[in-house]
Amino acid sequence: MPTPTILVVDDEVSIRRTLREILEYEDYAVEEAEDGVQALEMLRSGAYDLVLLDIKMPKRDGLDILDEISQEMPEVPVVMISGHGNIETAVEATKLGAFDFIEKPPDLNRLLVTVRNAFDRGQLETQNRRMRQTLVEQHEHELTPILGESDTIGRIKNTINRVAPTEARVLITGEPGTGKELVAKWIHALSNRKEGPMVEVNCAAIPGELIESELFGHEKGSFTGATKQRIGKFEQADGGTLFLDEIGDMSLSAQAKVLRALQENKIARVGGDKSIPVDVRVVAATNKNLLEEIEEEHFREDLYHRISVILIDVPPLRERRQDIPIIANHFAERLARRNGVPPRPFTDDALRKLQQFEWRGNVRELHNVVERLLILGEGDAIGIDAVDRYVNPGAAGTDPIRGMIQQYEDFSDFRDKAEELFILQKLRAHDWNVSQTAETIGIQRSHLYNKMNKYGIERED
Repeated sequence: MPTPTILVVDDEVSIRRTLREILEYEDYAVEEAEDGVQALEMLRSGAYDLVLLDIKMPKRDGLDILDEISQEMPEVPVVMISGHGNIETAVEATKLGAFDFIEKPPDLNRLLVTVRNAFDRGQLETQNRRMRQTLVEQHEHELTPILGESDTIGRIKNTINRVAPTEARVLITGEPGTGKELVAKWIHALSNRKEGPMVEVNCAAIPGELIESELFGHEKGSFTGATKQRIGKFEQADGGTLFLDEIGDMSLSAQAKVLRALQENKIARVGGDKSIPVDVRVVAATNKNLLEEIEEEHFREDLYHRISVILIDVPPLRERRQDIPIIANHFAERLARRNGVPPRPFTDDALRKLQQFEWRGNVRELHNVVERLLILGEGDAIGIDAVDRYVNPGAAGTDPIRGMIQQYEDFSDFRDKAEELFILQKLRAHDWNVSQTAETIGIQRSHLYNKMNKYGIERED
């Protein structure tokens, strides 16, 4: 166990030297600071297990320094030592986070007992902090739930629960950023292969000349640069799940070999003639229309039928806008922990605003936007002002009519809201001249007044 290090902070050289001799005799490592400013510099640049801190010092008061230590390094115990102590000072020091308060000249036995107790408290705080951090990290690495209460998401969850325990191959389709990879992970997590590996391959990110080596491995010397044997993804996934992401971008030659591997449950490394048995369940995903790719002879029809025993289509976010508040609040809570910022919920107006965007980047784009709002926004909640300021409508796209449709189930409620917004906009356009507005929209002035009373529309300052 490393020797505990104590920082003694006092403007009197004789006090520092006396404390140093006592503590070093007890096998503690001791360093000195002559004032609070120097002490803070040392604490911020080094690791200390305990601070003995004087109160009356030049430059900055000891209680001032205690307050900063408590805020920046709450795990470091601080014992106050003062020759000008009184009950009020001791109470204030305790409120600021001091472990104990000792008067000068310190009683030797009490000093050593206090130091030992302070070390015990500091070690406990450190252990608790590490445990909390470990729990946060474990939570961050937990499999994200498939969020949403829309009918489409409900059907996807039901399909996953039914197909996961089987050996059926699954093809997941959908736009980029919709969560196809998450669906694949849940299929593996709920399958009988969950104790085995889940190996992922992004077929679009691997050059065509290397995809076969990536999938099936290669023997040493099989091509230029093959300086040693390589185990491919099929072998790595043996006993588990192989997730072929963006399979629509795979070359035709690689498709032929994947088809053979699925038919025979065997593979051969590039440059090798040995047949290697593999036990792999393949889950594939694509953002392309594979039937169109087949028509254009870019994808093998026989491979399509092999991988699409079960089809799961993940809808774009704009087609399930009612799920946006659930997803946004989940991201806000999770990203607050990850970024070390206070958790801040969305206001209802902000969530309704988010529902109006097109979200061409889907859930992935929403995730990035929530992180931006969480970090750059101000206040206890994320409001509509922050959304207007930090969400780029050009990137997310807007469709207020579609967004409003998603908010209302009852037609009469939607009709009334649309009428209210229409009248309000026309009144503003005519500088709140009711007669001109009524003439423009083709109704009687008295009728317009009735509408304004119905919706509580009043002239704005």
